Amino acid sequence: MITGTADRTDRGWHRLPPVRFARWVRWRWRRSLQLRVVASALVVSLAVVALFGVFLLDRITKGQLKTQRAVAEQQYRSSVLPFAQKELPGLNERTDDGLRAVLTTIAAEAPSDAHVHLAPSGGGKPYFSGDGASQADVPSSLRNLVADTRDGPKIGRAYTSMIGVTGRVPALVIGSPATSSYDLFMLVPLTTQVETAALVRRSLLVAGTGLALLIALVVLLITRQVVTPVTHAARIAERFAAGEFSERMNVEGEDEMARLAETFNRMAANLQQKIGELQELSRVQRRFVADVSHELRTPLTTVRMAADILYGVRQDFAPEISRSAELLQNELDRFEGLLVDLLEISRYDAGAAVLEPEVIDMREAVQRVVDAVAPLAERRGTEVLVRTAGESQVLVEADPRRLQRILRNLIFNAVEHGEGLPVHVEIAADTQAVAVVVRDLGVGFRPVDAARVFARFWRADPSRARQTGGTGLGLSIALEDARLHGGWLQAWGEPGRGAVFRLTLPRQVGGQITSSPLPLEHPTVMTDA
Repeated sequence: MITGTADRTDRGWHRLPPVRFARWVRWRWRRSLQLRVVASALVVSLAVVALFGVFLLDRITKGQLKTQRAVAEQQYRSSVLPFAQKELPGLNERTDDGLRAVLTTIAAEAPSDAHVHLAPSGGGKPYFSGDGASQADVPSSLRNLVADTRDGPKIGRAYTSMIGVTGRVPALVIGSPATSSYDLFMLVPLTTQVETAALVRRSLLVAGTGLALLIALVVLLITRQVVTPVTHAARIAERFAAGEFSERMNVEGEDEMARLAETFNRMAANLQQKIGELQELSRVQRRFVADVSHELRTPLTTVRMAADILYGVRQDFAPEISRSAELLQNELDRFEGLLVDLLEISRYDAGAAVLEPEVIDMREAVQRVVDAVAPLAERRGTEVLVRTAGESQVLVEADPRRLQRILRNLIFNAVEHGEGLPVHVEIAADTQAVAVVVRDLGVGFRPVDAARVFARFWRADPSRARQTGGTGLGLSIALEDARLHGGWLQAWGEPGRGAVFRLTLPRQVGGQITSSPLPLEHPTVMTDA
């Protein structure tokens, strides 16, 4: 079993205002598997209990009514109706007192809480036993049924309401012709059945709610045994992902969770070992690059001096030797540029890079780079177009050397890979940031490669890059320079539509930027490098 501590980040939720409480509930619902399982079990349990309760209440109510109707009909047939048929024909004087007396004796044969209604067939004055009874208590449909069956006695029944002890209550009415002159009706209140149904309803409600809560509690206890270890494992994994490689899970028992913890711990140990090996390898590589770069500078300086002498007097040599001197000079330039880039990368890896900021006009910085790249642009047949929005001066606090290097890399790459088409450079600023966008219309690259263009030695087209392009470190150094300023360097590209690079720097060193004054092409697929 895996042990862990409970999450205490949601204390005081009951004191939250309604809107924040609703957000908290939604947050907990999305984040808690245990809450979803328990809530689902509670809802399903309540639904099942409700359906079962409705079915059971319906069966109990119908069973009670059926029993009560059978008992009432049996008593009506065996006692009330025969007694009425015996007493009514022998009544000589049909006075009110006489009929009331007969009605009283007939009612004595009925259940104690029942009312008896005696109605003349000719529509005369009706007589009732009990207080508060009226002719309206007997449904007209039942009176009509009894009247239509006078020639052949038939007992009819219906449900109505009548005055009871607590007011009007449901009642069962049984009626038939008693004699040729009178119709007899017996009204039996269903008070006991109503009270029983109410009692059953309350009992089902209490028992069903308790059962649903009990099921939810059981599900809570069961899921807690599974979710709590998983939650603890997730927290350990998050801390491990954050770099705390010594984190491990507690192992208790021999169940599935214990085996999961053991497997996780073995995986964490292996990952920690591999990460340590990679970190050591990376450290060795950085040290090797730094050492080799520094060690090569001394022989390179000597070779450079000799190459410069040969290059200066190349006109005195034979053509093939003169050409060799030119090739030697060009390759030494490239080699020296590679060493400079490697040294700069090693400074960033060692955390030794520092800013030397000054207030710079971004327009002038861009124009200096455009002037420097003009010979290459002329050879490529590329026109570099610069546009500035708004201010006559676009001032920014930056390191001049590093800013020039970023702009040189962006504009040089745009001319180099622009396929002779125009290169657009746009400058804009707002109160927080200054942005420069360099856009070419050349071969471009895939949108998924927008982040990879800043990787060291990465090339979009290796076969073409062997003939054109630099060391493959320019954009990665430019990205580090931008980050050192607290800025962004972002890219977008699409094959056949060119590439776009956007540099965004805060106007003051240490300033925060939340947006860029200039958009990227298709910002939905842009990559924040």
